[in-house]
Amino acid sequence: MIANKKVLVVDDDQEIRELLDEYLTKSGFTVTTAAEGEEMKRRLAGGYPDLILMDVMMPGDDGFTLCQYIRKTSDVPIIMLTAVSDEMDQIIGLELGADDYIAKPFSPRQLMARIKALLRRVKPTVTQKMPETPKSILFSHWRLETASHRLYDLEKGKDYELTGSDFSLLMLFLSRPNEILDRDTISCATRGREALPSERGIDVQLSRLRQRLGDKGKTQRIIKTSRGNGYIFIPEVKYES
Repeated sequence: MIANKKVLVVDDDQEIRELLDEYLTKSGFTVTTAAEGEEMKRRLAGGYPDLILMDVMMPGDDGFTLCQYIRKTSDVPIIMLTAVSDEMDQIIGLELGADDYIAKPFSPRQLMARIKALLRRVKPTVTQKMPETPKSILFSHWRLETASHRLYDLEKGKDYELTGSDFSLLMLFLSRPNEILDRDTISCATRGREALPSERGIDVQLSRLRQRLGDKGKTQRIIKTSRGNGYIFIPEVKYES
């Protein structure tokens, strides 16, 4: 899984860049680094990596701004590096399209586990209920194009591109309609690991997807909350090959 995988490390701390470069290279990754946003953009101009590790607090454009910049053109997996006490940084990063976060200081083993988990879940899990390669999926007044990750609102005639984590979450629901999916199931599918105690990331991701689908307020017509159990995808789902 690691062979030939490329990682871009974006952090203004030279010591952290060098440590991550050395550790990830020894683990089999091809690593490039950037100290700030402009250098990151120059690196990305030569092609996107398989994963980006990005610090939040940096001079010039911070990690939030750079995450937004990346999400305009790519759904490459992004792990945000945050200060240990900054829960708000974690929430904001996830809302802007980051796939996961890890708090500083972190152990190399913890970082590697997060990276491997995220790379495992880049391709969404598909169950027997879903055709192997559906071209598009219809539900409610929406059509999802699986190749482009574009979501079309058939009533308003608008379309949107989903981030990698939002696409994985929606695909999970579309592959298992009318089933109760608990938080661990959702976390394993979108992050490659079970949910951590008191983790807010899943709530943020569900809220973001509901907002995109117009499924807000007390009346939940698409993703219904089953209190104490999990979440249920309600609409009828049709697959187009």
